[in-house]
Amino acid sequence: MPFSADTARILAEPLVRSFFQETAGDWRSERRYYTLKSGETQEVVSQITIEFLPAGASQLLELADLHQLDPSKPLICGTTVAWESDYVGTGKKPVKGSTIFGARGQTLYRDRGFATPKPVIAHYHFNDSRTLVLKTQYNDSSFEEELRLIGQRYRTRQTVISRAGEEIMIGQYLETRV
Repeated sequence: MPFSADTARILAEPLVRSFFQETAGDWRSERRYYTLKSGETQEVVSQITIEFLPAGASQLLELADLHQLDPSKPLICGTTVAWESDYVGTGKKPVKGSTIFGARGQTLYRDRGFATPKPVIAHYHFNDSRTLVLKTQYNDSSFEEELRLIGQRYRTRQTVISRAGEEIMIGQYLETRV
């Protein structure tokens, strides 16, 4: 059963801390991106490493500084996410990258966005204790994402990317703990 808006707000920080702790580790991500206008699809396989960051971790202090946050209201936890992605059938070299997430209230702060190297924020809530929903907006684009933990070994993700109010791409992911 989904949480009420008040319950979701009250539980946001404990839930995000628990969610980040539970997702720490190594994952294999298999995903497919669907470009809606052209009907093209792109398959991607990634190796992902997620590290939980407790309050006060140096990466979170740097992230808070990057976002010019009040030091008296620290980020309560976060994660580092590093990946190496192989775009199937393209002949491209694997792509490596990383990002840092930090949480406070119902906001996630990132050192960079999916499609920008600049710092971004996302607003989040939980549909239930194992389903995190994010909404990120920048550069006239919107990213709506749902991450769902399934048991201890799996998680699913779905991302809907919109530009100028029109849905342009959907990403669907199955991630397996390795």
